[in-house]
Amino acid sequence: MDGILVVRKEAGYTSNDVVAVVRGILHTRRIGHTGTLDPDATGVLPVCIGGATRAVELLMAERKVYRAEMVFGFETDTQDLGGQVTERRDYVFSREAFDAAVRKWTGDILQVPPMYSARKVGGVRLYDLARRGRDVVREPKPVTIHQIQVDAVDESGAVLTIICSKGTYIRSLVTDIGRDAGFLATMSRLERLQSGRFTLDQSLTIKQIEDLAHAGHIEEYILSLDSLFADDPPVTVEAAEDKLLLNGNPLKIDAEKIPPEARVPGSHLRMYTSDHRFIGLYEVQTAGDICRVRAFKMFISS
Repeated sequence: MDGILVVRKEAGYTSNDVVAVVRGILHTRRIGHTGTLDPDATGVLPVCIGGATRAVELLMAERKVYRAEMVFGFETDTQDLGGQVTERRDYVFSREAFDAAVRKWTGDILQVPPMYSARKVGGVRLYDLARRGRDVVREPKPVTIHQIQVDAVDESGAVLTIICSKGTYIRSLVTDIGRDAGFLATMSRLERLQSGRFTLDQSLTIKQIEDLAHAGHIEEYILSLDSLFADDPPVTVEAAEDKLLLNGNPLKIDAEKIPPEARVPGSHLRMYTSDHRFIGLYEVQTAGDICRVRAFKMFISS
């Protein structure tokens, strides 16, 4: 069983909980998720199965879309409603100040990872240190906030749709926006609407997955591995080249098999054996009447 199952994570589960539950339902060991969601967060969590686990890093690198709700006037130690209030502050609401803060935190920014996060310092996860009452220095890291859309805002809080790069801490973003707006702010709800090409409409709850598996229909909902790379043009080799492809050897491809826009160094191709079995991604090295290509990422199941 190879492919991607798009899970709609519910509140109360960690991302690793989801993996463990799906592993038990599908009776397969090779499963991994493509980006951690906080236990109280909900939404899209793509889960890779079998040979698709080799694509986890590629999928984690794709941009994410979130809907975040925030309340004004206080902060907590976890930057969400699950923590203890650390500060309350009276404020006068200003839409202009809020919009200015949103603009400031859009683009390429530096974020300090929150203490209550899975990031490691000295080999220890920050949330373990936080639970021991320790606060350690964290190096800021670069992330990109591609867009922040203000869906609703009034004197009590706001709702934002955020498109961002991997590794973005939305709780920290909410805190930073609140501080710059002069309101203080805490995230009250977070839902991931999209992860890469996977959307909420494609997702299934744990209960739905369990029911479909029991009925013998779950494989109909597991997306094929090559569908992840639909934007990369497909190339099917001749039977004489199957062995080279299966071994991940460099190949020479007739340019007529490759769309003109992909005949440039650095372009990726979906590679198939002569019997149409997806093997992996190859990268164009040199172009011409004959394009030289080499293995970029192989997905052959063991």
